Amino acid sequence: MKTYVAKPGEVEKKWVLIDGSGLVVGRLASLIATRLKGKHKATYTPHVDTGDNVIVINAEKVVFTGRKTEDKVYYWHTGHPGGVKERTPRQIFAGKFPERVLEKAVERMLKRGPLQRKLMRNLKVYAGTAHPHEAQKPEPLDVKALNPKNVRA
Repeated sequence: MKTYVAKPGEVEKKWVLIDGSGLVVGRLASLIATRLKGKHKATYTPHVDTGDNVIVINAEKVVFTGRKTEDKVYYWHTGHPGGVKERTPRQIFAGKFPERVLEKAVERMLKRGPLQRKLMRNLKVYAGTAHPHEAQKPEPLDVKALNPKNVRA
């Protein structure tokens, strides 16, 4: 019996559309990371991009559980002395790019390296309902029906 190893040329990629309104950020990011990596397929190979292309709409309407909207803090460093900055999810949602909360959650769930950067190019996140990928005919994925904990009432 031989172990199957997928080659990049023989991978069948689908387009998946997810509506993020009312969904919990961590659970949604985990599902997206699994789809991007291709772990939901039988042909999964760790070092090959076997995953699907994922489109997320209504990313500004995702929610956190508990008090994470106020208590959670995102840190980054500017590179200058004393340049540690911080921002809460509430400030990011009120800002210019509210979809970054979900993008960063997915990005930090994938292993860093060249494959992660390639997988992140397969993720398209939009704050509103409009997206320019109608020509790809994405299949809608009902995340709310997968588990009742995925939705915050």
